[in-house]
Amino acid sequence: MTITAPTVIVTGASRGLGRSIVLQAILSKDANVIGVARSKENLESLAHHIEHDLKLPNRFKFVVGDVTLESTTKEALALAADSWSGQVNGFVFNAGVVDPIARISHGATVDEWKNTFDINFFSIVSATQLALPALRESKGRLILVSSGAAVNPYVGWAAYCTSKAALKMFGECLAVEEPDVITVSIRPGVVDTDMQVFIRENGNLGASGMLPNQHAEFRNLKESQKLLHPDEPGHVIASLSVDATKGQSGNFYSWNADDIVAHRK
Repeated sequence: MTITAPTVIVTGASRGLGRSIVLQAILSKDANVIGVARSKENLESLAHHIEHDLKLPNRFKFVVGDVTLESTTKEALALAADSWSGQVNGFVFNAGVVDPIARISHGATVDEWKNTFDINFFSIVSATQLALPALRESKGRLILVSSGAAVNPYVGWAAYCTSKAALKMFGECLAVEEPDVITVSIRPGVVDTDMQVFIRENGNLGASGMLPNQHAEFRNLKESQKLLHPDEPGHVIASLSVDATKGQSGNFYSWNADDIVAHRK
């Protein structure tokens, strides 16, 4: 019997954690991957690295687009249907933003909040609705890249925290509504990515930003070299996108939780 390599779609694929998820899915799970991001240059660079440096041709394709547009998801799904096995076996929702960093009473407009929710939450609701027929057919996996902010409040992060909290409950609801699709939420830890750069550079806004001690904690993690390398949670997320089990569906895990230790690098 021929075993067909799984096909996984990853959003926010051009850099940071998303880039790592793409590479780990290809290298450790023998998956074919479609990456979605806005940066054509970064996606082209990643494709060149996979094909020429890693010498793995025809393993990575990409869609340049905004995840908040249905057309972007439709293009990714159509590309999957026309490539490899024609199936979608996993969908990793990794794209997200932490801004605006602003206290509820100090300056972030409702429109800014809506933009955060459009990226972190509503784009995922829309893409899930579009992807469910393919995921039901493959009995696939849907991985939501969450955050500790989904369950822990941070001063100045109200928009981000509430969008991630909504996403956590969305995953729980999806798991009970769609028993043929495995849905898992992952808290990836504090990862050395551009999001952390943004927090370090934009979190210290006095009365409108983070508490000074909270902001200092994020700066100290960088200075003490305690930020996670993206490949550590990236490997776990890539593995779950292919091999998460029914017993894990609906759960919210830290990337290094004992219950998913088998997925660690």
